[in-house]
Amino acid sequence: MFPIFKKQHLIEEVRKKFDPLYGLVPPHLTLVFPFASEIPTSKLEQHVKESLVGLCPFPIQLKGITATSDNHLFLNVKKGNDNIIELHDRLYSGLLSEFMNRRYTYTPHLTVGRCNNEIELQAALEYTKPFEAPFDIVVTNLASEIIESNGNSTIEFIVSLS
Repeated sequence: MFPIFKKQHLIEEVRKKFDPLYGLVPPHLTLVFPFASEIPTSKLEQHVKESLVGLCPFPIQLKGITATSDNHLFLNVKKGNDNIIELHDRLYSGLLSEFMNRRYTYTPHLTVGRCNNEIELQAALEYTKPFEAPFDIVVTNLASEIIESNGNSTIEFIVSLS
């Protein structure tokens, strides 16, 4: 999901400081993690459309930045978590089931930073401590992206929730 928030510049200020993907990939919530395959775009798009049957647009809210054990900074999903997890689970069915990594629990979030070590992480947490703005949108579509070798993101297709 590539949400556009009213106060998106606040997210981008944090990303510019802490996220090496700033400027390459827009703010997003990952539903399916990157994978390499020979699946034709048309087949993937059909799978996504079939996975979304019966789902309607839904509201989400993101608020509060926390850290992960591997030194990432997450802007957390506070509302709409169950809907996002349902999308994740539906997309990883059928055609994409072989790409699901069951080693990690899926936690909906928007990554706003990646730190190299504990010292950087603590500084980032201190910097983002006052960051309490809520970000609200209604999810209306999903995008498939191709991550190119230089790290740039190219949208492959967009599918609307019915």
